Amino acid sequence: MSAFAGITAVSAITADPVIMQLGGAALPQQPVQGAGFGDILAAGMKQVEAKLSTADSLVKQFALDDSVPVHQVTFALEEARMSVELAMQVRARLVEGYRDVMNMQI
Repeated sequence: MSAFAGITAVSAITADPVIMQLGGAALPQQPVQGAGFGDILAAGMKQVEAKLSTADSLVKQFALDDSVPVHQVTFALEEARMSVELAMQVRARLVEGYRDVMNMQI
């Protein structure tokens, strides 16, 4: 019976998680203050919106009068297009990552 006593001792659950036992002094005890993931995404979308509105206003101004050079309008339109394309790529990667996590076997 003494052989089974060692097995029960190994399966004892400690109060601290394993990650805290490995390097508890190096890990921060309080959450780090700063911008969260949602805040970063919201700021990125605000930048895309700003570029779209700038390009839209330049196109309207170019259509009404010739005070805006055509190269400035073209540059603003291309910048807005690339911002939207980047946002779509980020969205696609986030959705792909979410689906990978949801399809994981537990």
